[in-house]
Amino acid sequence: MSAFSRFAPLASALPSTVPFVGPEAIERQRGLLVKARIGANENGFGPAPSVLAAMREQAGDIWKYNDPENYALREALANHVGVGIDSIAIGGGIDELLGQIVRLVIEPGAPVVTSFGGYPTFNFHVAGFGGRLVTVPYVNDREDLDGLLEAVKRENAPLVYFANPDNPMGSWWDADNIVAFAHALPETTMLILDEAYSETGPAGSLPAIEALIDRPNIVRTRTFSKAYGLAGARVGYAISTPGTARAFDKIRNHFGMNRLATVAALAALKDQAYLAEVVGNIRMARDRITAIAKANNLVPLASATNFVAIDAGRDSAYARAIVDGLMQHGVFIRMPGVVPLNRCIRVSVGPEADMALFDEALPQVLKALG
Repeated sequence: MSAFSRFAPLASALPSTVPFVGPEAIERQRGLLVKARIGANENGFGPAPSVLAAMREQAGDIWKYNDPENYALREALANHVGVGIDSIAIGGGIDELLGQIVRLVIEPGAPVVTSFGGYPTFNFHVAGFGGRLVTVPYVNDREDLDGLLEAVKRENAPLVYFANPDNPMGSWWDADNIVAFAHALPETTMLILDEAYSETGPAGSLPAIEALIDRPNIVRTRTFSKAYGLAGARVGYAISTPGTARAFDKIRNHFGMNRLATVAALAALKDQAYLAEVVGNIRMARDRITAIAKANNLVPLASATNFVAIDAGRDSAYARAIVDGLMQHGVFIRMPGVVPLNRCIRVSVGPEADMALFDEALPQVLKALG
């Protein structure tokens, strides 16, 4: 008997795949050392010293399970955001929360609206639960709110995903447009408003909590992976009405959160002075990447995230050649995955040493490509 016959039909039909090729895999496969890790939208400036100290201090308690109610972190986040504790749900990064939302909302064959070329992990979860992706092209390198709304109404879609600021292009909409879009959605459509980069965007890009908190069909997802520098800890959270937030308890892994990761998140929330410092460093590094791109006659796109998308001016093959060429110099970057976004490369911020390596390698790669 084939081992595959033991799997459910849906799982049997899916490919075994990892949506991202990590720098570790590149090192293994190509025998190259990553010297500047500026491709995965991590925060190379790292977490606050106070966060590391808290983790060291409580490392001895790792024999204990984490609180299955995540009470302390939910309470701290509720106070930080300005909502009741019952409006907060905790997960292992936004990626885990996305999978849980899809599981809560989507039945096999149901249409799910998203942007063509948007965050691929969301698409991965939709496929994993049997949903049918309906995609809307970007317009001027920005997600198309009118197009997303039209697709939702045309398909009677129960779920739509929208990231602001956006990955992979770094673009953003202002708060008024986002609120209008959310209010225009049918009440039967759940909106995932992915705000992974909320701390690094301009002030006008983040809707006020009170503008959307009374709508049970809106879930705002945020993370400690980006500005807080805790990507490896895997801590994300969702903000919604109490009824929607409590629904996560139906399906989540109640002992799934790492105890030291929770310690780190609590300490990070307390150190807002360090967060402000890092956000400043991220902005300066974005300016540095922008300047490097312009010095090499490439076109950097305006960014509200911790990375900059750079228009390489040709096609995807040329952008891929730049990515591969930089890796020969130990500089790890990525690129968007679909036309027309994949004419670009995408460079994450990092300390000056990483920026200097990128600055040195890019002109050499471009010259070699001709």
